[in-house]
Amino acid sequence: MGKIFWAHIIVLFCLGVFLLPCLCQNDSDEPTTAVYIVTLKQNPSSHRFSEFRVGKDLKHGPSERTRFQTPRNISRTHKGFGSHIARVHDSLLKKVLKGEQYLKLYSYHYLINGFAVLVTPEQAEKLASRREVSNVILDFSVRTATTYTPQFLGLPQGAWSQEGGFETAGEGVVIGFIDTGIDPTHPSFDDSNSEHQYPVPSHYSGLCEVTRDFPSGSCNRKLVGARHFAASAISRGIFNSTQDYASPFDGDGHGTHTASVAAGNHGIPVVVAGHHFGNASGMAPRSHIAVYKALYKSFGGFAADVVAAIDQAAQDGVDVISLSITPNRRPPGVATFFNPIDMALLSAVKAGIFVVQAAGNTGPSPMSMASFSPWIYTVGAASHDRTYSNSMVLGNNATIPGVGLASGTDENQMYTLVHAHHALRNNSSVADDMYVGECQDASNFDKDLVKGNLLMCSYSIRFVLGLSTIKQALEAAKNLSAVGVVFYMDPFVIGFQLNPVPMKMPGIIISSTNDSKSLLHYYNSSLQIDELSKRITKFGAVASICGGLKANYSNDAPKIMYYSARGPDPGDTLSHEADILKPNLVAPGNMIWAAWSSRGTDSVEFLGENFAMMSGTSMAAPHVAGLAALIKQKFPNFSPAAIGSALSTTATLYDRNGGPIVAQRSYASPELNQSPATPFDMGSGFVNGSAALNPGLIFDSSYDDYMSFLCSINGSALVVLNFTGQNCGVYNNSTLYGPDLNLPSITIAKLNQSRVVLRTVQNIAGNESYSVGWFAPFGVSVKVSPTHFYIGSGQKQVLSVSLNATANSNAASFGRIGLFGKQGHVVNIPVIVIVKISQNLTMS
Repeated sequence: MGKIFWAHIIVLFCLGVFLLPCLCQNDSDEPTTAVYIVTLKQNPSSHRFSEFRVGKDLKHGPSERTRFQTPRNISRTHKGFGSHIARVHDSLLKKVLKGEQYLKLYSYHYLINGFAVLVTPEQAEKLASRREVSNVILDFSVRTATTYTPQFLGLPQGAWSQEGGFETAGEGVVIGFIDTGIDPTHPSFDDSNSEHQYPVPSHYSGLCEVTRDFPSGSCNRKLVGARHFAASAISRGIFNSTQDYASPFDGDGHGTHTASVAAGNHGIPVVVAGHHFGNASGMAPRSHIAVYKALYKSFGGFAADVVAAIDQAAQDGVDVISLSITPNRRPPGVATFFNPIDMALLSAVKAGIFVVQAAGNTGPSPMSMASFSPWIYTVGAASHDRTYSNSMVLGNNATIPGVGLASGTDENQMYTLVHAHHALRNNSSVADDMYVGECQDASNFDKDLVKGNLLMCSYSIRFVLGLSTIKQALEAAKNLSAVGVVFYMDPFVIGFQLNPVPMKMPGIIISSTNDSKSLLHYYNSSLQIDELSKRITKFGAVASICGGLKANYSNDAPKIMYYSARGPDPGDTLSHEADILKPNLVAPGNMIWAAWSSRGTDSVEFLGENFAMMSGTSMAAPHVAGLAALIKQKFPNFSPAAIGSALSTTATLYDRNGGPIVAQRSYASPELNQSPATPFDMGSGFVNGSAALNPGLIFDSSYDDYMSFLCSINGSALVVLNFTGQNCGVYNNSTLYGPDLNLPSITIAKLNQSRVVLRTVQNIAGNESYSVGWFAPFGVSVKVSPTHFYIGSGQKQVLSVSLNATANSNAASFGRIGLFGKQGHVVNIPVIVIVKISQNLTMS
């Protein structure tokens, strides 16, 4: 989810690639095998420990008043139990598939008790029929969904200063990345760039895998662990060790980028194409990184490998898990929650690990989210206020905007424009090569015609698909001694959004088809052509390129990017199915500078560079993972839900101009199609990392609350038993529907006349008095009780929210509740109601 190109083509391309192994027919007589994830009814090892009582002041000492789930890694004291479970798995397979061929890929024991195995459908049925087995699921595919953003988020004067400055911000906290790996040679992950030595996080017990691509010494006090997981991919015969690297090394670039966004070292110079773009820093620059590679450039990834990576990360003792990946498609029905990845993450949350996941790049359509599990913190993508733009001035005094991280031409001189089609060698023609206008091969052109001029090239769909590249066109222009290159947008490239591309010579990409038409009209009307021979006698069009290396800043930010996935959950049309607000919030995700792998191939334009500018919800999620590390550092006893609450309730609702945050509504012309963002676009709002370190009040939820929620879903009892080994009968007296979960938001899919919702807040600050205010969603009256309350440090307060339908409507409407403390704390709670059925309709 890193690079946003042509939204619909790329989505279809990804789906085609990832679904191909499942859709291809096997014409041989050999039985078809596939990878299945098998879970057993016996509990995993992480379920063998109980809750731990922690403090009245959640940063300091103990108290009997509050119970929070805290991370207590048991793997180091119960390693024998994991080996025992693996032997149980082997014994079961031998017993059920006696004398038959199969291949066990993984034994899962920490978060779920099960294994991944390569078998035939008939063998899978045999396993499913065993009484020890609770569930057998066919493996499925997944896909990958900052020099300035720390300043934009106010961290240097805010959150970092609260933690003692950037030299200690996040220290001791381990963030686990399930991604495409990491380049350990990058200075963003060096542990010797500061006089203040990194400590060794004592609670982490992970390993550093050593291979030819990832030699001894790759890990250090910063990069504390690295492993790779590819058994499912290898079993399918699609793993390319040359391209994908059978090691934690990142051959893609995506994983290196996301890791540095969250936890990259502070003050690393960003130099791309010979140009300096500032100094980079992660959100928590002193936190530690643990890498669990389960995604690969050539095919994406598979759930069996991802679950193995999650299981290992939790077992090793990470504090935060960052997932910049989503399923290729939304599982149907209750499988939205009951899939191996979400279930493994539920156990991770039980172990006290805060889980962050990218929302996905399937927006701007409503109901484009893939995951709605309330224990996962889901992050959408927004812009920040720094942009890079370029422009060119034509001989007719018209100025045409574009993009391109490039220097400009001599500002005092205009240069002749020469179209690629008009610069061909005498023995060449457009008919010989229909793609010659893309300027990919210098041998096609007459150097005498191009030398000292601006070469005009077509930016076609082939650039979008990676078949042609800016880098190759620039190389051709350099060989022809061109002054610079102008790319005009092919009219067939519709709805294309382009990140600024680095160029080692003056250049510009005209990203608008209308502006490209204006450029071509001026060019063609300036040509002088001999009437008899039809040859061009003079190139009359001239222009200069202004250059795009200087950043521009605007208060028209943040705004929700068109590609960021949106709510509501499709299941919200069914009463009590979900009622969960997603995304939870949004963070910077557009045009993010961050580290790049030395062999990263995800973006050809940044190949061989040390940094890359990428866009996507993949970039937004690690921003929040890093900020969560800062919260974990300050409040080590916070539960995952408490961390999420601190982030959500302090999120901002306004842009830098003081107006409401807007959301882009179209991928074709996003700047022309935007309107005020709703909670389905941005969740609770735009992340405020500094305010999240002082939330005042928090909403907490436990593993048992999530279990009660799962058991409330109609027909889920057997599925819950199969996945968790727990009987829903235990939770019959505490059934929680979506609106009843103690979340920092209220979402009701169907309000039939009236509903009362309770929320419990706990004060983690000093004694404080609060007043309560609200505005109601359209068609709903709201009353909150009490309207004023005093709450002591460590105390709890129950809020009763009464909602009554006053009009009949099937349109979602939005309100908000605010808790305003006299010490300056402000707690925001979004309120969403979709279907409203009033009493008048019922009576009639």
